[in-house]
Amino acid sequence: MSGEQRSAEWKANLWAPWRIAYIESLKTGDDGCFLCDIRDRPEDDEDNYVVWRGRRSLAVLNRFPYTGGHSLIAPYAHVPGLGDVDDETILEMMAMVRDVQKALGRALHAQGFNVGMNIGHCAGAGLPGHLHVHVVPRWAADTNFMHVFGDVRVIPDALSEVRRKVLQAAEALGLPALPGRTGGAD
Repeated sequence: MSGEQRSAEWKANLWAPWRIAYIESLKTGDDGCFLCDIRDRPEDDEDNYVVWRGRRSLAVLNRFPYTGGHSLIAPYAHVPGLGDVDDETILEMMAMVRDVQKALGRALHAQGFNVGMNIGHCAGAGLPGHLHVHVVPRWAADTNFMHVFGDVRVIPDALSEVRRKVLQAAEALGLPALPGRTGGAD
C-alpha cells in the first residue's frame, strides 16, 4: 500500500469507541429514559456524571457532548415541555443553569455559552419525552478544521475529569453541593 493510500485510509477513519453505547441504544428502539434512570439511581451519581441534585431537578454532564463540559439540566418529572412543570421546578432548573454555567466557566475557562432547549422531536430533541436544558461551554477557537472539514468534534477531557473540575469549581464558588458531599451551600 502506498503512502498516499495509507493517508487516504487514515483520513476515512476516526475512532470514537465510547459512542457505541449511544449507537446501540438507537438500534434497540429502547424507549427507556436515561434521565429517569439517572434520577432513580443516586448511588451511581459519580458513574453517571451527575454534578447536582436539587429538590425537583438535576444537572448531569452529557455523555455525548457537543463540546467538553456540555451539561443537561432536567426536572425529575418525566415531562415533555415547559407547560408540564410547576413554577418552583422551572426556577430551580434556571438556578442550576446559572450555577452550572458559573462552575463550567471557572473549571474549563469557557469564554461563552450556548444555553437552550429542543422541545419535541421535530425541534431536534433526542429525548423528546423528558424536558431538559443544554448548557454548552464555548471558546473562541472551538470551531476548528476537524468540525469544518470532517464534521467531527474533538473533546479533550474525559467526563470523569470534567466532573471533578466542575465539582471543585462549584465548591470554590460556594455553589450547592451534591448530597453526601461537603462544601458549598445547600
